[in-house]
Amino acid sequence: MRYRQRGITLTGLMLGSVGLILVALLGMRLLPSYIEYFTIKKAVTGIAQEMRGRGGAVADVRRAFESRQAIDDFQSVKASDLEITKEGNGFSIVAAYRREVPLFGNIGIYIDFAASSSGN
Repeated sequence: MRYRQRGITLTGLMLGSVGLILVALLGMRLLPSYIEYFTIKKAVTGIAQEMRGRGGAVADVRRAFESRQAIDDFQSVKASDLEITKEGNGFSIVAAYRREVPLFGNIGIYIDFAASSSGN
């Protein structure tokens, strides 16, 4: 009796490897943008919670954001870009921005981020 070999062919292995490499490269290009987004979201929600009981003015919120920006080292959003509204005892803070991630050549991806202190 002759047994038929089973397994992956060299062509299948090469195509699978190319696909895996492309997915890994895409992930490595996009990951820093998402890390920065989550850092900005953490700063926005933290500032909103800090200011909830204290009151204060919009300028205080912008100063607190600038100090968090200096510590956490993110550059996509500046304090002047924030949309700040007064809600009861605290503030609602929204930071919306667009990030362009170049992939290769003239091909890139635009990602729209919106970090809000209200969780929306």
